[in-house]
Amino acid sequence: MMAFRRVLFAAALAGVLTGAAVTAVHALRAIPLILQAESYEKAPSQGGQRPPAGTPWSDPGRLALTALANAVAATGFGLVLAAGFAARGGAGWKEGLLWGLGGFAAFSLAPSLGLPPELPGALAAPLAQRQGWWLLTALSTAGGLAMIAFARGAAWKLLGAALIALPHLIGAPHPAQPGGSAPAALQRAFVAASLLASALFWLLLGGLSGFFYQRLGRA
Repeated sequence: MMAFRRVLFAAALAGVLTGAAVTAVHALRAIPLILQAESYEKAPSQGGQRPPAGTPWSDPGRLALTALANAVAATGFGLVLAAGFAARGGAGWKEGLLWGLGGFAAFSLAPSLGLPPELPGALAAPLAQRQGWWLLTALSTAGGLAMIAFARGAAWKLLGAALIALPHLIGAPHPAQPGGSAPAALQRAFVAASLLASALFWLLLGGLSGFFYQRLGRA
């Protein structure tokens, strides 16, 4: 029971703090780009005139939902990280940063190589195909990294590397004609902002989860 509480409280504390920090980055970097893209998407219905884009603060409901989603996601992934620390016999903030880096690679960086984050109005392949490829990429990358990091023997490490490469050899689904209503420069800026926020999410979550897991163990 004490071990479960330690995992739970470490994940909750790290999740709330990480969610708040990442929401601030979203409000400053990502959400303004989304609002600009939405204004381009609405332009045809406005007679070709692009309506002015709002600000993150002009829609507090959206910002609140973003904060809630970030906190819930961070807490959920924090539970996975803290459970992994427990299974491995413990961890501190330094080890947590490495786990967070692995999470960023598996759930953000690797999928973005085939399916970069998309703005509203972007042309895309069918949702089911994109979701299937994203899931395959995340699981293959996570499993491959685990084999490389923890398995003994060159054969297992080679298998891990093959797992990481597998979804990219298959190829991500793309629309027949790429593009969208927003300018390409706006899309590139959104990809950069999204990856920045994701890197902060995982590094903070990993470091804080390891820190709180260690401190709660001492308490």
